[in-house]
Amino acid sequence: MAQVLEFKLPDLGEGLTEAEIVRWLVEVGDVVAVDQPVVEVETAKAMVEVPCPYGGVVTARFGAEGTELPVGAPLLTVAVGETADARPSGDAGGADTARTGGAGDGASGQEPAAEGSGNVLVGYGTSQAPARRRRVRSAAPAVNGRPRTPEPVRETARPADGPVPVISPLVRRLARQNGLDLRELTGSGPDGLILRADVEHALALRSTTDRDRADTATGPTAQVTAAPAVSPGRAASVTRVPLKGIRGAVADKLSRSRTEIPDATCWVDADATELMRTRAAMNAAGGPKISVLALLARICTAALARFPELNASVDTAAREIVRYADVHLGFAAQTERGLVVPVVRDAHTRDAESLTAEFARLTEAARAGTLTPAELTGGTFTLNNYGVFGVDGSTPIINHPEAAMLGVGRIVPKPWVHEGELAVRQVVQLSLTFDHRVCDGGTAGGFLRYVADCVEQPAVLLRTL
Repeated sequence: MAQVLEFKLPDLGEGLTEAEIVRWLVEVGDVVAVDQPVVEVETAKAMVEVPCPYGGVVTARFGAEGTELPVGAPLLTVAVGETADARPSGDAGGADTARTGGAGDGASGQEPAAEGSGNVLVGYGTSQAPARRRRVRSAAPAVNGRPRTPEPVRETARPADGPVPVISPLVRRLARQNGLDLRELTGSGPDGLILRADVEHALALRSTTDRDRADTATGPTAQVTAAPAVSPGRAASVTRVPLKGIRGAVADKLSRSRTEIPDATCWVDADATELMRTRAAMNAAGGPKISVLALLARICTAALARFPELNASVDTAAREIVRYADVHLGFAAQTERGLVVPVVRDAHTRDAESLTAEFARLTEAARAGTLTPAELTGGTFTLNNYGVFGVDGSTPIINHPEAAMLGVGRIVPKPWVHEGELAVRQVVQLSLTFDHRVCDGGTAGGFLRYVADCVEQPAVLLRTL
């Protein structure tokens, strides 16, 4: 007999508590091997392919694409040791049959050992799969009092008193607030799932129908009357975007930064003409091209060596300032999924070529959504090149729990007094936002002035190379 094992969403690390299903990589009835990726999920940190620690036949999947699941929630069930002729048919009944068979086998005595996984997941071992005893269920299990239906589900007529295929409580509330009966709707989601768009479309149609009826009843005079105010509950005029995934993580971190950190900002204009000439000379000498961001990063690490107070964080519980000997430099990167801050490890030990290569690698991974949680955490200082958006200055929010962030505006030709004469020079605005708990304005000003001096005269860096 087959042993049915339930694979739950594992702890993906870095304190993440939930993940959104982006794409299923297997179907019900597929044969999976140990450590084979079965689903692609999006966490607050990155896109992750989750491998299954069991080998066998998939008997059920829990959650449609786009569903957000908490850590520990069931992802799928796998029949271990099942033969090819005993595979499920793909509907909910087949999944329950497989579950019942596994339960009966487990209840009769010692369950057979399942093949172990070599891929370490938090909460899952690398040896034998855990044995489970299961009771026979006449219906699918419930979560928070609502039926949970494994997918895919065979399409059948919905009974008048049966459950409504809605997952999101927001969808239910939206329908309830507007007096809409969800049983009258046909869902456009997987297996007839009713989505928010379905409810909004139904409300828009109802609103149009009501207006047409009013026009017919009152005649042409109705057209000269003032249009009625749109009710705040009408979904047609309001769009709500859930704060989840990367957007939710950014919101939480920025809110915490603003709440905990008493930040201040200072800024200065600098003549970057010599820095741009130095970069051009480096690239003309052959070899990999050096980026402006890499040169600015090299200047940052040199400045932090002079002003280590800014390479720090504050332990509020212990009321201590924590200073770091190593510089793990974060840099802001805008992607289609939102703002992320990849971290260059040990930036203080890298030269311009190494920094350029690492920036390029992490930027490409950020755009592809393949950054790991380890590549998005652990920074001690952040470099924010917002000049790529065509702006001169900004007062950015510190990347909590760090203590400072250097902002760099666009480098543009401007009138500048150079050697006593007015000339057109390449000018950049630099800003430093810092946690006033870790240092006073003198330290912050000294750091920023040193950065500006290196931008204006890159030869200053030769003293520390």
